Amino acid sequence: MVKPPTEMVQNSTMRLDHVSYVTSHDQLADTVQRLGSRLGSTFVDGGVHPRFGTRNFTCPLKNGQYIEVVCPLDHPATEQTPWGKAVKKKADEGGGWFTWVFSTEDISPIEAKFGREATEGHRTRPSGTELRWKQIGVKEIVDTREFPFFIQWLSADHPSQDGTPLVEIKKIIVADKDQLADSWFKDDILASLGDVNIEWVDPATNDDQSGIVAVHLSTPSGVVVLD
Repeated sequence: MVKPPTEMVQNSTMRLDHVSYVTSHDQLADTVQRLGSRLGSTFVDGGVHPRFGTRNFTCPLKNGQYIEVVCPLDHPATEQTPWGKAVKKKADEGGGWFTWVFSTEDISPIEAKFGREATEGHRTRPSGTELRWKQIGVKEIVDTREFPFFIQWLSADHPSQDGTPLVEIKKIIVADKDQLADSWFKDDILASLGDVNIEWVDPATNDDQSGIVAVHLSTPSGVVVLD
């Protein structure tokens, strides 16, 4: 099992950027419809990640955050990249909550801690506008799904701007009996959550699976729990 280094990143400003939910390609439309209906919000087609062999839909949230529903494609990159392989593995297991992602304005200190460069990604919306970013930490979440990964946006547009946000993340339930204790980024993450609460539970209560169990969101109709 690959784990991140243990030292903290100094002077690295992070914030919770988005949470990611995996489904299969043939269930993508139904999943987006189901989650959107529960939230009273509309997901928009985010387009294809050609470098990773995946495709997503996104729902804008308050506080500059968003939900991503992502699926693997029948594409060579799906089996050749860490993100594609991780998404496909989760989809083959039945899908569900996959990971949480923190953004930073400067990813270089995080690159230094991982000892490698971040991977560049991009996708083009159906409208033709392109989103570009760097990401790192995906290799680690394949087997340690309680860990997040990290992103630096290179384009001005952000998925939280795709529509009017009506929903806000209030709490994330994460199965991890160690509560990120074996990671350098624990303090940074807890300081980057804003008003989002974290509830830690034992993986034994989640079929011995670590990672996100559920997300509580405040909607115009009340609190909705997506699990």
